[in-house]
Amino acid sequence: MFALQLSGDVNDKLTATGQLVARGSDDYDVDFEWAYMTYAVTDNTSVTAGRLRLPLFRYSASLDVGYSYHWVAPPESVYGVVFNNIDGVRVDYSNYAGDLEYNFQLAYGTLDADFVLGGQQGNVEGNNAINLTAETTYGNWKLRGVIGRANVTFDIPTVKPTIQALSGIDPAFADLLDANDDTGTFVGVGLEYDNFNWFISGEYTEVAIDDSYYQDDINYYVTAGIRVGKFTPFVTAEWNDAEDDLKFLDQVGQYPEQVRATVGQIVGGLQQQLVAKSNAYSLGVRYDWDTNVALKADVTKYSDDINEANDASLVRFAVNYIF
Repeated sequence: MFALQLSGDVNDKLTATGQLVARGSDDYDVDFEWAYMTYAVTDNTSVTAGRLRLPLFRYSASLDVGYSYHWVAPPESVYGVVFNNIDGVRVDYSNYAGDLEYNFQLAYGTLDADFVLGGQQGNVEGNNAINLTAETTYGNWKLRGVIGRANVTFDIPTVKPTIQALSGIDPAFADLLDANDDTGTFVGVGLEYDNFNWFISGEYTEVAIDDSYYQDDINYYVTAGIRVGKFTPFVTAEWNDAEDDLKFLDQVGQYPEQVRATVGQIVGGLQQQLVAKSNAYSLGVRYDWDTNVALKADVTKYSDDINEANDASLVRFAVNYIF
């Protein structure tokens, strides 16, 4: 990945920022990742509008800047969401009380992202998305919380025929099962302790879309490391749990016997494709080779509790630099 960020002052209170990103996975096609303007209302409050990063996680703002964190890549279980940006507006407020520093971010807008599920392309839209983040720092401790909601619509071509088959039996139930303009919620909590010699931190997230076939998704990780000169060895453990009880089974039992099996297969099949439960353990090291240049390596053992055939080990190397 190669990225270039441009920023300029329009006047004393207004700045413009753009971020161009080229990824190897996209054949290095250049896209505008960010394009926004920020107005400083006061010394403590600012308003930003345009395409900007959605502040879901501890490293959301610097997700594409590998130099800013110790991993080769952030834990996939938590950070592997399909959307990271929002088209809209965000209000930031920061202040302090004694030794306590705190800031709030309120974002509103729309989300739109493509993704791959089971090798098949899909798209997710989030309208009327609103997200509130609060973060406090006291000494070596940092605590953050986030809550968000949006009207979510999934467009997955391989799912449409199944929804249409159910619609032929009961259009109302098919509409209930489909993820079409349904309320999705996101909740996250993060805690970090860093005394500059060693650190430990973790994040926990929950994603839910109740009135749809989408399974509730719980993800979390814990990471710790020590700093010895230019070396930072670290360990990380992460978990993904989207293996909740199947929804809508009570409704299935109310259908006549001649269609009950068909409806049950549709309801169960749609949810089963999203069922997931796994864990991963990583051991790695970061070496700050020179100013603004970091070398990294890690090894990860991944275990799939649903399908052992997906168990794997991964060794990664990275060179991160900023200029």
